[in-house]
Amino acid sequence: MTQTIYQQLLATSQSNGAAYLVLIDPDKIEVNQLPSFVQQATESGVDAFLVGGSLIVDDSFERSITTMKQHTKLPVVIFPGGVMQVSPSADAILFLSIISGRNPEHIIGDQVLAAPIVKKIGLEAISTAYMLVESGRTTSAEFMSNTRPLPRHKPDIAVAHALAAEILGFKMIYLEAGSGALQSVPEEMINAVANQCSVPLIVGGGITSPDEAQKKVKAGANFIVTGNVLEKNGNTNLMKEFAAAIHIK
Repeated sequence: MTQTIYQQLLATSQSNGAAYLVLIDPDKIEVNQLPSFVQQATESGVDAFLVGGSLIVDDSFERSITTMKQHTKLPVVIFPGGVMQVSPSADAILFLSIISGRNPEHIIGDQVLAAPIVKKIGLEAISTAYMLVESGRTTSAEFMSNTRPLPRHKPDIAVAHALAAEILGFKMIYLEAGSGALQSVPEEMINAVANQCSVPLIVGGGITSPDEAQKKVKAGANFIVTGNVLEKNGNTNLMKEFAAAIHIK
């Protein structure tokens, strides 16, 4: 029986100690740069790709996914920044609900609009409880979703939200500091959520070094996401260091 993408991701995380996901924002990397980037990422030990962004203004979303699929056998998973970021070319989609906020459009409204499309094209949907965490500045995700992030010094509030997600049946929990965050999700919060919940935990936003990534894994993260740090440094060789730090087994 063929594994689902969700099962593949879990198996990779379990076998490596944690899995390394690289986020590609089509607004920030040209399609013609993707073949070499994706190939180098694959060779560097990246486990899967996320693709999406808060402000995609042209047809680069679909073109980015099809180009990536031509140059890697790793899973390409949509990390949607909006209801229109759905594609049959991807392997799966993180079907997000921003449970940290109180904006109904991003808890269930957009999901109702997207669900028939996801069903029609047969795209694997991984239900993901998305929790924005205070990071020291207003991020694109916070601004575009019109929601307040969880206070970073209140791990008990994060735990309560994560427990609700687990009881509601979400398959993943995503603790997100946001693109361009000044501070990443605190290890204390990651550890508190991991100790109270059995749902696999994704952590991203503001992770700027392999050492910092490893601390997140040791605190309980099952998946680490980086994006901006690779764009800013222009140093894709850093991916090897991240992969080595995240794969702690």
